[in-house]
Amino acid sequence: MEERSLQSEISSYIGKLLRDNFGKGPASVYVTIQKPYVTIYLKDFLAPMEKLLVGQNNKDKVEETRDLLMQELIPDIKATFRATAGIELNSLYYDWSLTNRTGMIIGVIQSDEELDPSVKDYQHKAALQEEIKKVSKQAEKVPESVNSFKINDRTIVVERNGILVAIEKEMIRSGFGEQLRMAKRHLEKRLLHQLSLEKVLQRKVEDIFVDWDFDSDFSHIIIIVKPES
Repeated sequence: MEERSLQSEISSYIGKLLRDNFGKGPASVYVTIQKPYVTIYLKDFLAPMEKLLVGQNNKDKVEETRDLLMQELIPDIKATFRATAGIELNSLYYDWSLTNRTGMIIGVIQSDEELDPSVKDYQHKAALQEEIKKVSKQAEKVPESVNSFKINDRTIVVERNGILVAIEKEMIRSGFGEQLRMAKRHLEKRLLHQLSLEKVLQRKVEDIFVDWDFDSDFSHIIIIVKPES
């Protein structure tokens, strides 16, 4: 299947899946397949009931409900990618910007293929990774490693390994992983928006998404920049 046709099929599938399970699907679904990642950027994604809760300053309830639903949908998404596209996803991450009515689903592809140089070696990479280390140090600690990839002209994915501190690991062991996820999500995104990312990237930042694999002590940050004029 041609890449554009495959992206269109995945976009239609994700839109219908979210509409069937959330009551309202996104107005737009942008799919990029660039190994080692599949990114799915959702726009205008906020159901009427969610809009009411956000207006009442109950964003945490919306995020918690979405997280629970996504955990149920992950096996279906992986199976569909495998059957439709022959793509084996090792893991799936997701995050939301309720204020912007946007969302991001990111899949990690199981592949041994060599990456395209433009993906792993892009302009401002070193400076961006230093900024990410700064915010990680403020929020928890400097990561053991940081790497990043430019998936397309507007999307940068940052990997962080080894960022959890002892108290966070204890919270996860005690069953407070979801509460920790939401607290870290709010804190890190607030700190990231305060950084000089736009100065470093020389592009206006439109969205920032963050998610973690607590079991592996691994995290992704996805930065969406505005198109070049």
